[in-house]
Amino acid sequence: MAFLLVSFAVHAQEPDRRHVTPVTPETNQVKPPPKGTDEKIIQQYITGDTATALAEARKDSLRRVYKHYPLLTDLSIGLNFVEPLFMAFGQTYANADINATLNMWNRLQPTVEIGMGWAKTTPDDKIFTYKGKPSPYFKVGANYNLMFKNSPDYQALIGLRLGYSTFSYDVTDIKYYNSYWQEQLSPDITGQRSHALWGEIGLGLKVKLWERVSMGWMIRYHGLFNYSKKDQSRPWFIPGYGPRSSSLGFSLGISYTLPWNRDEKHIDNSNSNQNE
Repeated sequence: MAFLLVSFAVHAQEPDRRHVTPVTPETNQVKPPPKGTDEKIIQQYITGDTATALAEARKDSLRRVYKHYPLLTDLSIGLNFVEPLFMAFGQTYANADINATLNMWNRLQPTVEIGMGWAKTTPDDKIFTYKGKPSPYFKVGANYNLMFKNSPDYQALIGLRLGYSTFSYDVTDIKYYNSYWQEQLSPDITGQRSHALWGEIGLGLKVKLWERVSMGWMIRYHGLFNYSKKDQSRPWFIPGYGPRSSSLGFSLGISYTLPWNRDEKHIDNSNSNQNE
């Protein structure tokens, strides 16, 4: 009992002691930068500024993943020719055009189309023959490339167009029965002139075939804003649009790309970082 009291007294007189768990310090070794790292980042690694070096390395890796293309990436000249081929298989009308498309940042693509349309058809009831004389049409608009992070050689496109045409047509071999005179009449309505304004929205693809030659196609939904009507007739076919009663169109063509600047352009923030 006396021994316990003496021990308690001795411990009570000792000052408080702090017990620290020993920690093994980490080595001061600097890991080598990844292969292909910018020289400025390597210098930061060497000087020991690893925090800044890691942040810059992350930005550099993002620049490698998300490619940036220049303002003027390339210019494509194309020819849409599929409908004249369809006429060989029984289609009674055709549109053909040449087009120019400027690729900006590999995203936005202003485009212009200039073409010619014509038609000759006799409906199933054979009560008239419609002949649309070769007439010009014009379209302006733009595409948006959904695959802008990838190579310009392969594109998925959404397109908008505004189209206009002024044209002439004839309606002949009209079969008309006059009940009063009890006779069959066959008048001709010739030299009719009209114009039309319409809009289009389309979905399409463009793929590289060989070197600078590509093929593209687009399904288009269109609607008329306005067209001129005559007392005696209405146009059955509108150049660049197709049959007036149709709301769908299709284009297929070949294009040749002029590489304005096809090199990938990575944004360099080194100057701005130094200024900061």
